[in-house]
Amino acid sequence: MRAFAISFVALLVGCTATAPDAPSAPDPSSRRSPPAGDVVGRVGIYGSHEYLGIPYAAPPVGERRWRAPAPLAPWSGTREATRHGAACPQFGSPFAGLAIPSDEIGGDEDCLVLDVYAPVDATPVTAERPGLPVLFWIHGGGNVIGQASNYDGGYLAATQDVVVVAINYRLGPLGWFRHASLRAEATTEEDRSGNFGVLDMIAALGWVRDNIAAFGGDPGNVTIFGESAGGRDVFALLRAPGARGSFHRAIAQSGGLRSTTLAEAENFADDTPPGNPGSSNETLVALLVEDGSAPDVPTARAKLDAMTATDVATYLRAKPAEAILATYAREATEGLIDVPQMFPDGAVLPASAPLDGFATADGHAGVPVMIGTNRDEDKLFLFANPEHTWQLLWLFPRLNDPENFEARAEHGSRVWKAAGADEPAAALGKGGAPGVFVYRFDWDEEPTIVGSDFSKMVGASHGFEIPFVFGHFDLGPAANALWTEENEAGRKKLSEQMISYWVQFATTGAPGQGRSGDLPEWKPAPEFLVLDTDADGGLRMSGETLTEEEVLAAADADPRLLDDPDRCEYLRWLRQRTNRSRTRALPTGC
Repeated sequence: MRAFAISFVALLVGCTATAPDAPSAPDPSSRRSPPAGDVVGRVGIYGSHEYLGIPYAAPPVGERRWRAPAPLAPWSGTREATRHGAACPQFGSPFAGLAIPSDEIGGDEDCLVLDVYAPVDATPVTAERPGLPVLFWIHGGGNVIGQASNYDGGYLAATQDVVVVAINYRLGPLGWFRHASLRAEATTEEDRSGNFGVLDMIAALGWVRDNIAAFGGDPGNVTIFGESAGGRDVFALLRAPGARGSFHRAIAQSGGLRSTTLAEAENFADDTPPGNPGSSNETLVALLVEDGSAPDVPTARAKLDAMTATDVATYLRAKPAEAILATYAREATEGLIDVPQMFPDGAVLPASAPLDGFATADGHAGVPVMIGTNRDEDKLFLFANPEHTWQLLWLFPRLNDPENFEARAEHGSRVWKAAGADEPAAALGKGGAPGVFVYRFDWDEEPTIVGSDFSKMVGASHGFEIPFVFGHFDLGPAANALWTEENEAGRKKLSEQMISYWVQFATTGAPGQGRSGDLPEWKPAPEFLVLDTDADGGLRMSGETLTEEEVLAAADADPRLLDDPDRCEYLRWLRQRTNRSRTRALPTGC
């Protein structure tokens, strides 16, 4: 059941078209000459030009592992950009689009590439030819799985006169890793930070600044947008001093502000304060035991104490990526691993708490921001959990306890809204952001299939807004079962409306009445726009904002959870997902 459910939903929340990524003939008319080097692309399935697998930094391999990305020298000749680049190393997962089992590792460390989608009639920017808005996409996947090739920006480029860029960035412990031995040899604050994935994003934004005009994009009008971990990365870039000036608007879809303390990133799990189970020291000990350098953990810790910083750094860089990733505990099917990330190092990311930083004038980039979540975020994960669902005839999912399922989905999704939208919006408003706009995505018109009511089991779940934003729904046979003749008119109209708002925001810094100019006025926070079809109330403003404290209080008192044997564990888990309420006391009896 778990594999079925995850595969079903993974096909939905990715935006890869069903056409295989086979090499195709370059289109001579697509030839462009950016400073990075001449490049030729191909015509994509939606009629745009697409330039795939363009490197934006030197390969982060060998001595460059766990260092800030280095500039790439311009190439000679003309690069054929007609095939996606390699994914960054990660476990197999249907969410990531890697066709390997979940216990295997795919990808390549030479993965710092991006894809560009541009209208076929877009020409290089000149004084007479102003550039088009640029949408810079950061994929989700917990910052441990995923790749740019899962998202085709061709429909947006072809129909909206925008340029879309989608990037790869280092994932997992190759993207976020802090250890004293690496700092000892580092010569810059960036190399010492451990936030290499964030630095990759900043480097890709630098590539866009320097090169996107050749593809018709305006380097002075760049909107970063991302979903899930990509939304969290958008929040990080809003805070990162090194990203200032490289983007001009920001959209965080189902993001969050959670980070890892420096102690959690490095300390052993039994230290005071304790480290994360996937901390750099725990990883080192696991590597020493795994390769036979030590027979057990105590011996490995003693051996590590006796190694010099140079010895440790050399040992780490000599390890294959597969060996490093294999030390991390992972979900059975999703490929997700628990990796410390987003370190408040004081250089790449500020040392202050994110909400505190957003509430000050110098604690964010000072650009317009759009933030939102989906009404039923957590149903995706509950649906894929065999504790909450079972399978009739090994195929058709059913809920074990509908009331408990709905209660958990409601509270988890409301925490997501409070922590990932309402409270960041309030802080940014206090800090003087020049425009903050909040949405909630409510579309839930999935069909009932052989008694399985997907509108209730998945509803407006995590990631479901992505096809609406990218404007295409052909995502494979399993996911396509949700797109029916009955819901076609409503979802396509809602998709057009959402795209109109997104592109208007990217163009002007305010979604207003959409690019079409005929949609309901999207007012700034604290109100938010509900995104839904006419059949379910349509586009409308709401004032029902949430705080973490009130969401946790409602969960604590919910009678639907009182008989749940895992109630206390669930309430503790909810607290861990908040920004400020992690130390809030559990209710009596827990």
